[in-house]
Amino acid sequence: MRIISFNANGLRSAATKGFFDWFAAQKADVLCVQETKAQEHQLAGPEFLPKGYKAFFKDAITKKGYSGVAVYTQREPDEVISSLGWAPFDDEGRYLEARYGNLSVVSFYIPSGSSGELRQGFKFEVMEWLKPILDQWLASGRDYVLCGDWNIVRSRMDIKNWASNQKNSGCLPPERDWLNGLCAENTGWVDAYRQLNAEGQDYTWWSARGAARANNVGWRIDYQIVTPSLRDKLKACSIHPEPRFSDHAPFVVDYKL
Repeated sequence: MRIISFNANGLRSAATKGFFDWFAAQKADVLCVQETKAQEHQLAGPEFLPKGYKAFFKDAITKKGYSGVAVYTQREPDEVISSLGWAPFDDEGRYLEARYGNLSVVSFYIPSGSSGELRQGFKFEVMEWLKPILDQWLASGRDYVLCGDWNIVRSRMDIKNWASNQKNSGCLPPERDWLNGLCAENTGWVDAYRQLNAEGQDYTWWSARGAARANNVGWRIDYQIVTPSLRDKLKACSIHPEPRFSDHAPFVVDYKL
């Protein structure tokens, strides 16, 4: 089973850059998109739906052209869930879950705090609120694949400029402690990339400022985080910075499912 996670930074923009042609060639079972930056009716044309796929969306209702997540899937899900029960999070279009038997594939978009203290405060609220939900999922007996942009790096291996970003959103010690606590060794969630690449130093996002992408001054903030039951099912993964569809790169994981 092949699952792709991709922050499109505007799915219509990514489509004009050839994203769906690239995606059609990947033979993926599921694609989880973050930052569609569109309403569902704006993504209804055939140019946004590769042959053989069904698409499901959770749009932001707080403001149009903001946030938004999607799941593209070859197999019809048994159920699609688009709300976790807290309007400030749900209404920004940040969660969509497709269920297939005992497997759940989630498209997640955790808020960024880089725009200022107000949004950083909201990000911390989201983290605190999500923790018991994620703990419940972990203990549920279901298999989960949590795809998406978490807007947090885990360690110095996940960011080019470690020292200079210690006071910047996405690399703050409390953020890293939260994510690393979720991925506690032997008992917690499993970071698919890190499980398959213990010493890997690849990135999934680059700032638009300067020549960050050209110089590979990046951050790894896009993940597939899975329940321990899927640890031994992880087969291979790859990050695709080229062709360039977004300021993020698609992240592909193959599972023995």
